[in-house]
Amino acid sequence: MKIPEIDVDGLSVTGPVRGDNQDAILYPNGSMPALAGSLHAVADGMGGYSHGGLASSTALKTLLGHLQRAHSVPPQKALRKGVESANLDVYKAAQKLGAGRMGTTLTAAYIVGEMLHLVHVGDSRAYLVRDGRAQCLTSDHTVVADMVRSKLIGPDKLRTHAQRSVLTRAVGLGPFIQPELVRLRLQADDRLILCSDGLWSVVQDDEFGFYTGQVPNVRALSQALVDLALERGTDDNCSVVAIHIPGFHSALAADEPSHERGWLNWARR
Repeated sequence: MKIPEIDVDGLSVTGPVRGDNQDAILYPNGSMPALAGSLHAVADGMGGYSHGGLASSTALKTLLGHLQRAHSVPPQKALRKGVESANLDVYKAAQKLGAGRMGTTLTAAYIVGEMLHLVHVGDSRAYLVRDGRAQCLTSDHTVVADMVRSKLIGPDKLRTHAQRSVLTRAVGLGPFIQPELVRLRLQADDRLILCSDGLWSVVQDDEFGFYTGQVPNVRALSQALVDLALERGTDDNCSVVAIHIPGFHSALAADEPSHERGWLNWARR
């Protein structure tokens, strides 16, 4: 099996409107302990319900913990079960707190060898940038996205409609969940961008491809995209995880020892 080289960085900010940051991001900084692949994720706690920040962080921690215990399970099945576990944990936390309903989006990219395995609930997004062109890999689980798919409104209304953020699926709102799964083969020099709707709502799809080609590395890309969203007056928390796959090497090289350091990053400020 070929092992991907991975450069990754992320950033999450409160933004100019919200009083607190209910987003959470996860990405490896060093080695991911006890995982078959490399896990990256964005979760956006639902601001209209209680404890959105707790919902997003709980969902990511539960997903990570499940994958750590699922070495022999195929990645797609492990991701599905991981989101189902995250959903139950968020749902139970709401019941325990007497908080009514708690919910969060969850978009996670699990890279195992040459394969990208995506799991997705809600309206955070995953983009693939290949040869300078950006493709959205996820479908928004929102009322407005359903209206666009039904051709009741045009796609140009997706970012500006008054009900843009009304979700039809979210982690934690009930005891059962139906995540969306995507699988594709990665190529050398591919880039992936995971982001909350506070970012993509003010950044057009083709701009993800443009800015990827304008900056030297994933840290600069994360900062550039967040800065752009802030300049355009995003009205929500704003989060991004940027991933670059420079290439692949043989599995033998992966056997070299690594020193575990911080692998889970919460970037809230």
